[in-house]
Amino acid sequence: MEDAGHHKIANDFEGVSLPTSPARQEERSGPGAGAACKSLADDIWSLPRLVIDDSKEIIATDNNLLWLLGAAGGGIALRQGGGDDRIADNFDDHPWVSTHKGLDKIVDYAGGPGIHFAASGLWYLTAASNGDETNKKNAWTMFEAVSVTGAVTLGLKLLINDDTPNGKDLAWPSGHTSSSFAVASVLHDLYGPEVGIPAYLGAGFVGYRMMDAGDHWASDVLFGGLLGYIIGHHVAGKYHDIEVAGFKLIPYSTVHVDKPVMGLGFIKEF
Repeated sequence: MEDAGHHKIANDFEGVSLPTSPARQEERSGPGAGAACKSLADDIWSLPRLVIDDSKEIIATDNNLLWLLGAAGGGIALRQGGGDDRIADNFDDHPWVSTHKGLDKIVDYAGGPGIHFAASGLWYLTAASNGDETNKKNAWTMFEAVSVTGAVTLGLKLLINDDTPNGKDLAWPSGHTSSSFAVASVLHDLYGPEVGIPAYLGAGFVGYRMMDAGDHWASDVLFGGLLGYIIGHHVAGKYHDIEVAGFKLIPYSTVHVDKPVMGLGFIKEF
């Protein structure tokens, strides 16, 4: 009788789904959209400080300032020596992208800083909602890179306030080109040349389109490309470990026979 009663109770509960605790549900489904939005808002609040700090670090790191000054000097030579005018005249005589209106709009939108901000924010929110810390970190790296690039580019535009070939204001440097190269640089650092090289080609095509459409001089595009490249690599390098042949390279220090020892360690997960 006991055995029969036991089987009856078991059968009664068979197929019944017990309620899951809210904590376990969050663990399975991720923090959710509300928490993701709050996380992004908190990170965005820190952007003004990050823009200033990153700008200072970029100028003080390696030969970045020399490269940027060299590119600016080259741009002045192009403008004063008539190189910009000759290149612009050549695009006027032999347009290509601008004659294909659909392609022109796609490249214009895809290379726009606004699209890069929106895509980075959506990437961040999706990753944060699902509890994907790796993609959340990568998305924030991209968001910070395009933010710093956009702020520096806008500051230079307001400072120089040059005219474009088609008569618009705020020509130098090209914001589309600087933002596109910042995106390509971050993708290169995050995912390697398999993603980075196509991204650089796409960024270069954005710069080509800006000249073909008369929206920028060649000097605007050249400086914008270098600016985005430098900023993108700098920001990505802050958040991601250096790798050599697939191994993470990390510094370490210890004490051996009462003497401090410092070196580098190689780590790889299998």
